[in-house]
Amino acid sequence: MPCSILEDAVLRERICGVNSEDVVSTRLYFVNASLQRVTFSSSVGVSLPCPAGGAPHAVLRWYLAAGDDIYDVPHIRHVHANGTLQLYPFSPSAYNSIIHDNEYFCTAENQAGKIRSPSIHIKAVFREPYTVRVADQRSMRGNVAVFKCLIPSAVQEYVSVVSWEKDTVSIVPAPKGGRGDQGL
Repeated sequence: MPCSILEDAVLRERICGVNSEDVVSTRLYFVNASLQRVTFSSSVGVSLPCPAGGAPHAVLRWYLAAGDDIYDVPHIRHVHANGTLQLYPFSPSAYNSIIHDNEYFCTAENQAGKIRSPSIHIKAVFREPYTVRVADQRSMRGNVAVFKCLIPSAVQEYVSVVSWEKDTVSIVPAPKGGRGDQGL
């Protein structure tokens, strides 16, 4: 009977001469492999732990999706000893799409082997002032008017309309069967 399948520690020590403290399991695992996209503000930066680990301790490394090893860029990108990838806050003039809008993945490696995380798309966005407005609409009294909220295309992906207001008063949808002009 192979020693590795003996679960009883006393029996394993008698038959195989191996003490249970000497047996170390080697393994690699993902902590969170569901992360696929990270969007961060250029004025804040982001820290991203490698979603993998291992026993005994695994060496964690980050790569660009093309497989290129990533390197530290002073005050822009750094990989910490614990495997955390950090992208520092930066100005618009320091933007580099290879660093700030790219796919990354990390690996964990130890005696058990090597595993690769799924690719994670990291994208920086800039905080810029923007204004939303309502498109002008005309309608005769008693008819339906459809209003459209115009959001600048640069921020459409990150903005959602959550309410409508007229003169700082929230417009509430009419109750079922009621008139549609309440709040207008």
